Order: sequence, then C-alpha cells, then structure tokens
Amino acid sequence: MKLQHSNTRKLALLSVLAALCLAIQLTPRPPNVEFTSFFTFIVGLIYGALNGAFFGCFVMFVNGFLSPYGFSGLNMPFQMVGMAITGILGGVYKSHISERDNSARFCIEAAILGAFSALIFDLITNAGVSFSYILAGMDPILALLTAVAYGTFFSIIHISSNTTVFGVLTLPSIKALDNLIGGGELWLRKDHSYLQH
Repeated sequence: MKLQHSNTRKLALLSVLAALCLAIQLTPRPPNVEFTSFFTFIVGLIYGALNGAFFGCFVMFVNGFLSPYGFSGLNMPFQMVGMAITGILGGVYKSHISERDNSARFCIEAAILGAFSALIFDLITNAGVSFSYILAGMDPILALLTAVAYGTFFSIIHISSNTTVFGVLTLPSIKALDNLIGGGELWLRKDHSYLQH
C-alpha cells in the first residue's frame, strides 16, 4: 500500500512538473532563456537519471510541436537527446550529494552543472542544425561551422541564464519539494546536513 501511495505521489509530481514546464516553455520569453533544463535536472536529482532523461525527452517532444518558435522538424531528436542528458546529469549528481555538507557549495555546483548542461544541449542542437544544412547540400564542415557561428550568441545567453537559474533555484526547489512530498523521503540525507549554511 505504501509503495502504491509513493508511486501515485511520484506520478502526480512528474505530471505537475511537466505541465508547469510546458506552460513556461510555451510562454513568450527571450530566446534561449528557458526552465526546461532546470525542471529536467530536478527530476533527475529527485527520481534518478532514467526518469530525468525520460522527462526531458517527453517535454522536448511536446515542445517540438507546440513551441511559439515553430515546429522543431529535424532538430527535434537532437533537442530530445540534449535534454535527456540534462536529466542524466541530475541523476548522476544525486549519487554524489551525500558527500556534500555545505549549501553554498551545492549552489555553486548546481550553477556549474546548469552551465554545462546548456553547453552540451547547444552543441547537440547545433549539430542538428548543421545536419539540416548538410541535407540542403552544404559541405559538412561549413555546415557545422555555420551552425556554431550562428548559435554562439544564443549559447552565451543560454549558458548565462542556466547558470543563474540552477545556482539560485535548485536548493530552494529541492527543499520545497521535499517538504511538500515527503519530509526527507525524496533523496535528501536523513540528517539534512548538506542543507546547513
């Protein structure tokens, strides 16, 4: 009975986070300022790499059809893979948290992972854009260079915004979700020592 209750809460949280993430994703905003990677990272952090990867793939799949910037087309699989990696990062980081005992360090590490996830996502999606250029007949090297050159400014925005969002919001979000869902049941250390200042 307890397992079923836990699974119901997990499904409810994932559904709410997916709906919130998609609502934010579909809202007009500056290019490359997004919260999808943040939510994907949080899901990976709470429920593990596999769930984080699935969450990221699902959100990017839906976003590929409904985005205010238009249909993703050939770039959709690249976006899905890039966001899945963010969920995997959250899951991998989860296994190292027990060694941390300082909330400032946690926030700095989260900010670095936010920047890294944005960089990886942008490199993968730039490869997707270059793939569409290649299909249009462009030389592969020129296609890749063109995609990276065009995307550099947007990548800088993405990396900067992810660094800020992850660094500022990860710890408060985890604390809030932990209090809301399960009083330490999600993933925190029993003594919550890494949350201490």
